[in-house]
Amino acid sequence: MPLYTDQTDHILQLEGPPQRIISLVPSQTELLYDLGLGQRIAGITKFCVHPRRVLADKTKIGGTKTVRADIIRRLEPDFIIANKEENIREQVEELRSLYPVWTSDIKNLADACRMMAAIGDITGAASEAEQVTTTIQYGFDNLATLSRPLRTAYLIWQKPLMTVGGDTFINDMLQRCGLVNVFAGRTRYPQISMEDLQAAQCELLLLSSEPFPFKQKHVKEWEARLPGTRILLADGEMFSWYGSRLLLAPEYFGQLLATIQ
Repeated sequence: MPLYTDQTDHILQLEGPPQRIISLVPSQTELLYDLGLGQRIAGITKFCVHPRRVLADKTKIGGTKTVRADIIRRLEPDFIIANKEENIREQVEELRSLYPVWTSDIKNLADACRMMAAIGDITGAASEAEQVTTTIQYGFDNLATLSRPLRTAYLIWQKPLMTVGGDTFINDMLQRCGLVNVFAGRTRYPQISMEDLQAAQCELLLLSSEPFPFKQKHVKEWEARLPGTRILLADGEMFSWYGSRLLLAPEYFGQLLATIQ
């Protein structure tokens, strides 16, 4: 039986291409569908919303951090897809003791493409995965960035204020747009103060649509707090979903940069 090593160096064994897949990661659930594997998806999280028309009737196994082991047991999966950041380590380890679990660890576009290729290989959809990653890479290779780097802060939460560090996938997306993350010297998703944000002297502040749902009313509030800083809403899925949604990201980033220019 073939052995596979995931992005956390965990080795798992499969008898063949899995037929009953549970995904604990929204962006990777969408990937399964775009690889033509929708019929093999047995269970998803309540946050797996794309494509909505297909996933509405799929069994929900809880949230990304509140996995229901009892529901998973009833579904009898032969393959589970998880993520190091989005899922709870203890829950993933418990599932590993019972099922083949492949865990991704994504910090940049290259990691994302390797994940997609690996999922394609495991599921027997290697050619479909190659087409997806090739299209994504082409889109990013042809993305026209800003004429000069722009000092940027990206907020993901309001109370407390939280941003993104330099070791995140979002930071890689910012860099590919020619946006310089003013908090790149920090790690993961640090909590910051208003004083930190003011001292950073960012030229652009992006308010993400997820996980905190920033709206236009928040833009007005921040304009009063940071006069002289350009403030825009950002589609959080485009910046943080590292599956096949990346097919749409270059066009979105191009439109966003055109607005900034």
